[in-house]
Amino acid sequence: MAIGLWVGYGMRFWQTGSGYYYGWRLSIMLEIIPAFVFGFGLPWIPETPRWLVEHNQKDRARSTLRRLREGIYSEDQIEDEFAAISKDVDEYHRSGRNWLSLFKEKALFSRLWRATLLQFMSQACGASAMKYYLPFLLESLGIFTHAALMIGAIEMTVKIAFTVLEMFIIDRFGRRNCLVAGCIVMAISMLINGALPLAYQDNKAANIVCIIFIFIYATGFSLGFGPTVWVYNTEIFPTAVRARGLNFASVGSAVASMIVNEIWPIGLAKLHSKVYFIFMAVNIIWIPVLFAFFPETKGRELEDMDALFGSVAKQVSDAEDESAGRLLADEELFRNSEETPPSRARDSDRDLSLIQ
Repeated sequence: MAIGLWVGYGMRFWQTGSGYYYGWRLSIMLEIIPAFVFGFGLPWIPETPRWLVEHNQKDRARSTLRRLREGIYSEDQIEDEFAAISKDVDEYHRSGRNWLSLFKEKALFSRLWRATLLQFMSQACGASAMKYYLPFLLESLGIFTHAALMIGAIEMTVKIAFTVLEMFIIDRFGRRNCLVAGCIVMAISMLINGALPLAYQDNKAANIVCIIFIFIYATGFSLGFGPTVWVYNTEIFPTAVRARGLNFASVGSAVASMIVNEIWPIGLAKLHSKVYFIFMAVNIIWIPVLFAFFPETKGRELEDMDALFGSVAKQVSDAEDESAGRLLADEELFRNSEETPPSRARDSDRDLSLIQ
């Protein structure tokens, strides 16, 4: 998006020496370049090991995993990971789970509604409106179109820089703390952008401060909801239903974005800068919601999520069930007769054969 904004800024005012404007045509044509590179490279992108295991291509799956992990993990670690993938796929097929399981099973639904709500919150904070309407917001502060487009491109570039910074701090301070800190920064930025135009109309210094806090808002989003939502939601779902869970949760983001993008232009026309107070309040509301419903996941293994969101029942295979039944029957026979339990007798016979 940052590249797109810079291209839009560069092409917006470009025209030929004879006065013809081809900027919009050239902008669209430039989109062909990354699309072509992506399409050309697709044949060299390997299928995931999990997908290959699911489609009974275990040799290819092992080879792909080895190629992806070579030089990073030892051969034993690669085999352990492959065994874990195979076991997980096997458990998933035995369980009979599908997308309806996300709604039927209490532990999965507990994760699903949180992930969907978090996606909703990430756009209801006003991020999508700031992204789409930023040039118009800047023009309302007295900034000319040329400068407004450039500032919009800079703002998106700043987001990239702080998203990279987020990679280094999210494991130190925790997911929830990053989300809360982002909400605080965004709420303060919304407050400033709502209050200053009311207190100092047509004031150049006040407008500059508002622009600065638009950038501060962008840093708050990039350190909070921007990347953290995806990290958190990926962590809470079991591997077997993660893809389906994330796909459904993204509906929350789309719904919130649609609502905000409908409200913002109307609010800006009717309320002017007071519309910022609405989204300031929304960001403040999200803070207690985060503390109440979203436990910290920093440093926790995937298996630990059951303790936070409820245990996901694991199905037992018919073979395992039959084996367990035989063992219980053998032990019951031992209790009724004072002989060595058959299961232990078999172990003793095996040990003797090894000695011999």
